[in-house]
Amino acid sequence: MKRWVLGLLLMATGAISAFAQSGGGKVTVSGTVVDGTDKSPVIQAGVQVLSVKDSSVVAANVTDVDGKFRVAARPGKYLLKISYIGYRSDFRTVYLNANRPRLNMGEIPLEIDAVMLGEAVVVAEAPEVIAKEDTLVYNSSAYRVPEGSALEELVKKLPGAEVDESGKITINGKEITKIMVDGKEFFADDPNVAMKNLPVNIIDKVRAYDKQSDMAKMTGIDDGEEETVLDLSVKPELNKGWIGNVDLAAGTEDRYSGKMMVNRLVGGNQFTVIGSANNVNDAGFPGGGGGFRGGSQNGLNATKMIGFNYAVTTEKLESGGSVNFNYKDTDVRSKQNSETFVSSQSSSFKNAIDASRNKSTNLKADFRLEWKPDTLTWLMFRPRFTYGKTDNGSSSNSFTFNEDPELTTDELVAADDITSLVSEEKIINTIVRNTLSKADNINAQGMLLVNRRLGKPGRNITMRMRYNYTNNDSEQFSASHTDYYQTAEEALANGVMSEILNRYITTPTRTSDYAVRLSYSEPIFKGGFLQFSYDFQYRNSKTENSTFDMPDDWAVNQGFLSDQAVFNTDLSKNAEYNYFNHQAEVQLRVIRNKMRFNVGASFQPQRSTLSYTMGDYSIDTVRTVFNFTPTLDFRYNFSKTSQLRVNYRGRSSQPSMTDLLPITDDTDPLNVKLGNPGLKPEFTNTLRIFYNTFNTEKQRGVMTHFSFQNVMNDISNRRTYDETTGGYRTMPENINGNWNLFGMLGTNTALRNKKFTINTFTMARYNNIVSYISSRETLSDTDKNKTRQLVMSERLRGTYRNDWWELSLNGSLTYNHSRNSFQEQNNMDTYQFSYGASTNFRLPWNMSVSTDISQNSRRGYTDNSMNRDELIWNAQISQDFLKGNAATVSVQFYDILRRQSNISRTISAAMRQDTEYNAIYSYCMVHFIYRLNLFGGKGGRAPMGPGGFGNGGHHGPGPRRF
Repeated sequence: MKRWVLGLLLMATGAISAFAQSGGGKVTVSGTVVDGTDKSPVIQAGVQVLSVKDSSVVAANVTDVDGKFRVAARPGKYLLKISYIGYRSDFRTVYLNANRPRLNMGEIPLEIDAVMLGEAVVVAEAPEVIAKEDTLVYNSSAYRVPEGSALEELVKKLPGAEVDESGKITINGKEITKIMVDGKEFFADDPNVAMKNLPVNIIDKVRAYDKQSDMAKMTGIDDGEEETVLDLSVKPELNKGWIGNVDLAAGTEDRYSGKMMVNRLVGGNQFTVIGSANNVNDAGFPGGGGGFRGGSQNGLNATKMIGFNYAVTTEKLESGGSVNFNYKDTDVRSKQNSETFVSSQSSSFKNAIDASRNKSTNLKADFRLEWKPDTLTWLMFRPRFTYGKTDNGSSSNSFTFNEDPELTTDELVAADDITSLVSEEKIINTIVRNTLSKADNINAQGMLLVNRRLGKPGRNITMRMRYNYTNNDSEQFSASHTDYYQTAEEALANGVMSEILNRYITTPTRTSDYAVRLSYSEPIFKGGFLQFSYDFQYRNSKTENSTFDMPDDWAVNQGFLSDQAVFNTDLSKNAEYNYFNHQAEVQLRVIRNKMRFNVGASFQPQRSTLSYTMGDYSIDTVRTVFNFTPTLDFRYNFSKTSQLRVNYRGRSSQPSMTDLLPITDDTDPLNVKLGNPGLKPEFTNTLRIFYNTFNTEKQRGVMTHFSFQNVMNDISNRRTYDETTGGYRTMPENINGNWNLFGMLGTNTALRNKKFTINTFTMARYNNIVSYISSRETLSDTDKNKTRQLVMSERLRGTYRNDWWELSLNGSLTYNHSRNSFQEQNNMDTYQFSYGASTNFRLPWNMSVSTDISQNSRRGYTDNSMNRDELIWNAQISQDFLKGNAATVSVQFYDILRRQSNISRTISAAMRQDTEYNAIYSYCMVHFIYRLNLFGGKGGRAPMGPGGFGNGGHHGPGPRRF
């Protein structure tokens, strides 16, 4: 196999070398088109090479998402025209010389055309959001946030944006996977670094768009691997030297926080050092109220991080990368009560209290190198290295019943004898478990991408090679004590039967993954291209699981292997997995003035082998499958600010090899796992439709998103319940009927000279969830439980703002309609609604005040403890001082009324669960913030009153252009 791959690479290298000998006799003109005001890239600007004699078009192209263009023409004298609506066209005379095959025009600024824009040149107030084709552009100055806020607080205010407790960001339902600064990657694929540490006061605009993959960017062919990114542009006056920001804080309840950022932004190059440490869950200032989360998250989190990021650009070479060290210490305590639907007539009820202390250390180094030795060749190399170490400990106490005990978890835990509170006939089991786990993980990966243009526009050949190696060593110590109350009579002769399991398990895993892809693109007619590609992937994975039984008197907190340990042959297992995948793909791409159309299909013959040993069971098995994956992408631009996009993708995925083995794994007696040799592959259909339009004159925009997804042969789990032990036997099983619909409509409207704005966000989601519910060994259609869930929500915000004051009124309503086919008593019609106000104003003596208050309510839950009202009030007062108001002292108050809680409910076709977590609630913090700007020019140290960049990113009076 190695010889075959080597031969393939040599053939590709030879082909590239041969193609390098022919350049087609044309000269390539390249450059970057930017906004003349803020130096941000101008996307989809028209680039034309015109004949000097008659102004006819010789060649044409458009700029990409980075504002870059590339166009080729034969040697001669031409007129280069750069144009985009709202800007004055730029004309330049160019001389193309055959002895100089490339001509780089550098940065070409376009100036605003005030006559053409008319009312689009807004005095005093910037529009909140505009749409340029498939790119949404948010003006930071239109959103006031409290002094010293990080990027997260700005993103929360963007129309259609959501930031959940884990830090996941979505814009109009699409997850943000990367954050960029002035078009350059910022800490690779970790958006939280920017969200928690970048100060709002340096940000001018926030752009949201779908960024093509490296492969698609090189070839011009959509490969379906695009990602949605936020691209931040730094204020022009700060993009000239060193800027820094230090934020130190201490508070009540032993809370502390510290942030530091030093940034060098010069000539398109970036150098950034970021550091932070806090024990406030990285919440920042809530700033705007609304929502039950407020400043709390699950558990108490203390984090420390330091990182370095850089991006350097020269004529032929672009390089960038980041190194990030992170330490996190999490203390999570939770109380749960849940109901699992066993059949149409019965359920299993469980109460549990859990406590865990998890410590993790991570080091990540990620780099990127792009080299263009000539106008026809493009090379990219991306190496990455990560190291992670975890040290986790947990303890739990759980109680399982065959009827609802109607007692709280606290009451059950406090009881010396549970039978004094609940009759023995209702109790199934009680479990006390302690666990200690440790792991070390090393990962090294790299990607090399080489593209060669072959003279004729659109004709190119590309080779991509990838490598990924993972070395993971983990060990787990566990001790559990289980009391069974409903076992057979002979087992109960001496009272309740008890089971003690003390185990030590080691699981070293090694994985190597190699892949090579060759693709060729050929123009077949004007604006039409065919791409052929072949992809080969090989993966090898080895896992050795060794299980030891420990003595009954062994304590898990000892954390070492006892001399009395006994190797458990029946539960120890070894597996070696080999995977071979061949993929042949063909795509047709059609480009017109207002339309782009991609359609394609890939064919994937796969072969997998597995050598598996568990106890006396040993097997070598081979699986061969064939996958077919269609894709379609259609885009139509009605205008520069109005676009329709339709996207369809089909994906086939295979069950794991171990799921296909006829084995039983009873390492955990209450969670026995079985294999299923009859599993079929699942196929997912996904259809998405996007439409957005924006009226630049009236500053009114509409954004819509619709999606449909269904899964054929979805791999679900059939759980057979044992009423005597409370345990489950789980087997993967194919099931049909899982699908969902999602739709959203967002509007942004400016009123009364743009001082009033109204934002709405309407969302509806319908989920059809199907799962197996059975207490029997045989299945039928009646064993399928269907949950039909409709979720509708509306968010409305109205804002008035002028030079020194902003007032927002906001409200939201979420309705959840859920119907369960097995147990109608678990049907739900619940409401969550909130309403409130926030204000941010600047006083004449360099003082600012921010406050928000919101009433958050729940209704419709059968458990009255879930129906509650919470009035959340936060406030901040800050004072600027020192020369240029470079320093700020602020006092922040969180949850002043002490009304916040952290309770959630989840429901599926198989169960419903209510959980309450510990969290950070009411406290007060005092912040000291210092901003440093060196060599930034006169505009860099602007006064910090109204119009200064210290006012939450708000710009002052004067024309504001976009």
